[in-house]
Amino acid sequence: MRSVDTNVVVRFLTADDDEQFQRAKQLFEAGDILILTSVLLEAEWVLRSNFRLGNAAIVHAFRELAGHDGVHVEDAARLLHALDLAEQGLDFADALHLAGSARCTDFVSFDRPLARRAAALDTLPVVEP
Repeated sequence: MRSVDTNVVVRFLTADDDEQFQRAKQLFEAGDILILTSVLLEAEWVLRSNFRLGNAAIVHAFRELAGHDGVHVEDAARLLHALDLAEQGLDFADALHLAGSARCTDFVSFDRPLARRAAALDTLPVVEP
């Protein structure tokens, strides 16, 4: 199995550099690829900030990527839960945090908008310290 960096994921998803896209495509087609959660978190930031992709496009791209033959994600259940939350309006990073905290009683944050969004989604409670 081979683990890939954020730039490989971004090239594969955006095809913004044809030569690097072709190399990334060959790598993904060969299969047995691991994508770490930290890589997905960084890739989401790059896609949103640099490529100006919206939440729906990023969620769709990550679902397609995770479903690609031969691609493994570090924690598939966490990613799928986070993508579900992101589809419902949570920021992807916040969704990953909440999905990764599922065994906890609550998530402690000073982020009041996150607390409101989480409550509306009936997910893990977000409380202030």
